[in-house]
Amino acid sequence: MKAVILVGGEGTRLRPLTINRPKPMVPILNRPFLEHMIAYLRKHDINDVILASCYLPGSIRDHFGDGSDFGVQLTYVTEDSPLGTAGAVKNVEQHLEETFFVFNGDIFTDLDLTQMMELHRERRATVTIALTPVENPTIYGVVETDTNGRVRRFVEKPSPDAVTTNMINAGTYIIEPEALAFIPNGCFCMFERELFPKLVETGEPVYSHRSDAYWIDIGTPDKYLRLHHDLLHKQAAGASPGEQTCVEGDCDIHPAAELEGPVLIGRECVIGPGVTVRGPSVVGPVCRVGADSVIDRVIVWKNTRFGRGVWAQECVIAENVLLGDGSQIMERSILGDNVVVGAGETVEQDAKLAANGASP
Repeated sequence: MKAVILVGGEGTRLRPLTINRPKPMVPILNRPFLEHMIAYLRKHDINDVILASCYLPGSIRDHFGDGSDFGVQLTYVTEDSPLGTAGAVKNVEQHLEETFFVFNGDIFTDLDLTQMMELHRERRATVTIALTPVENPTIYGVVETDTNGRVRRFVEKPSPDAVTTNMINAGTYIIEPEALAFIPNGCFCMFERELFPKLVETGEPVYSHRSDAYWIDIGTPDKYLRLHHDLLHKQAAGASPGEQTCVEGDCDIHPAAELEGPVLIGRECVIGPGVTVRGPSVVGPVCRVGADSVIDRVIVWKNTRFGRGVWAQECVIAENVLLGDGSQIMERSILGDNVVVGAGETVEQDAKLAANGASP
C-alpha cells in the first residue's frame, strides 16, 4: 500500500515550537510525530510513503533518510511554493499509479485504515473521506452524507441553527488516481473547498467512513499538551503507581527526587535532590533538573537546563532552554528553542517566548 503524507505546512499556530522545525518533527513522547505516524501506517501494511514537503524539508530527510531504518520506503517531493492539500498531491502524481491514502501530517489517530480500505473497495468509490464527530461543529467544515454514507454536501463553519451533523473531515482519505485529473497543474488547490465539492457535483462516487476512533489535531499548543496527557494516561492505565514512570536509558535520578506518574524521562537525564516531577509530564533526553525544582504537567524537550528551585506548571519547554534559579514558568506558556529565563524571573501565563529575535 502507498500513502502520501502532507508535511508542507509552516505550523504557524504551534509557534514558537515550529520556528526551527516542521510540525511533523515536533516530538511526541520524545520521538518526532512523524515516527509515530509511520509506525501506525506499518501496522496497516502501508510501507511506501511519499512525503509532500515545503517548509524546512531538510530536517525530515536528515532524520529519516530513505526510511529503511523505520521499515518503510520514503520518497521526498518538495514544493517550490505552497500548493494546498490537493495541489500537493497533484505535485506527486507521477508516483501514484494505484489506489492510495492521503494523510494530513498533523493528525494523531488510531482510525482502522484496513477497514476503511475494505469499505472503499466494496463501494467502488473514487474518494473515501474519514469523518470524526466533534462537540462543536461550527468551527469546522462539516460533511453531510446520505444513509449509505455517500457524501452529499460540504458546509464550511455552519451557524448553530444550520448544523445538520457533527461529523467533520478527519484529514484521512483514500483516493483513486483518476480523481487527480480534476486538480489543475501547478496551482494552489484544497481538497476540502475545491476538489471534493467538484467531485460530488459531477456525480463521482465520494463516500464517507465514520469513526469514533481517537483523533486529535496537534496544530495548537493546547492540543499538543492534551495529546501527551492522553497518551501518558493511556500507557499508565491499570499500572501500579510504581510502574507509571518510564526511564529511557541511563539516567542519574537522585533518591530524594519524587516522580509521580505518569512520567517519561529521556535518556541521560540528571534529576537532582528534592525535585518533584508530577505527571502527566515528559522530560526529554540529556536534561538537567536542579535541586528542589518542580515540574508539574510539563512537556520538556531535549538538552534543557533547570536551575535550583525552578517551578514549571502545565507548559511546553523546547530544546536548549536555560531556566535560572528560582524562575517560574506559568500555565500554558510556551518557550521556544534556546530561550534563557533569568534567575528569579517569572514567565506569565500564556506567554510565548522565542530566542534570538525569532518571531513566535
